[in-house]
Amino acid sequence: MSTAQQKANAAAAALDYVSDGMTVGLGSGSTAEVFVSKLGEQVRDGLNIVGIPTSEQTAKLAEEAGITLKEIDHVDRVHVTVDGADEVDGRFQLVKGGGGCLLREKIIAHASDLMVVIVDETKLKAQLGDFPLPVEVDPFAFTITAKKIYDALRASGIPHADVNLRRRGDGLEPFLTDGGHYILDCSCEAIPDAAGLADRLLHIPGVIDHGLFIGLARVVIVGEDRGARVMEL
Repeated sequence: MSTAQQKANAAAAALDYVSDGMTVGLGSGSTAEVFVSKLGEQVRDGLNIVGIPTSEQTAKLAEEAGITLKEIDHVDRVHVTVDGADEVDGRFQLVKGGGGCLLREKIIAHASDLMVVIVDETKLKAQLGDFPLPVEVDPFAFTITAKKIYDALRASGIPHADVNLRRRGDGLEPFLTDGGHYILDCSCEAIPDAAGLADRLLHIPGVIDHGLFIGLARVVIVGEDRGARVMEL
């Protein structure tokens, strides 16, 4: 069975966490996009919810699906956020940001009563670090920031760290987030202390945020070939 089917199964299971009258954070990325599509089907069948998109791309997809959207500043509560992840470990620690939306994803997840993460089986890891860790930075003096990030990685027990500026598809210009920031992708191989590294990174001037989501996910839904496995903390 393909990962596409696993993503669809995870997204379908996440619908059980959405009910009438809710304000729902809408994540970004391929699995979250499947969820947005399925949620749109329920809206067209009469479900009354408001969506809070985590990216401009998600907003576009949600509008096309017929989901009513609001800005995060215009709501007083987000009941649940459903989002994907690039990696999930056994403690529900995440690496996110492969799509470049990590800052808005984290803001909305942190503002939510509940974060539900939907993934296919390939995203489950015994230890984070196989997927490059994205760090969102201010473009000003980003080379200095990159050196400080490298030092933080080494100090966190990552001996073979590598930090690279993410570029657009043409490989010429830097990739820009929806907020106008750069992304530095950090090859780590393994992250022995995700919480410690998260703290180190946030103390570096120039770092806007990073793709380590610690203590935010409470439900992880893993799409399988014949359904989905729901895990809760």
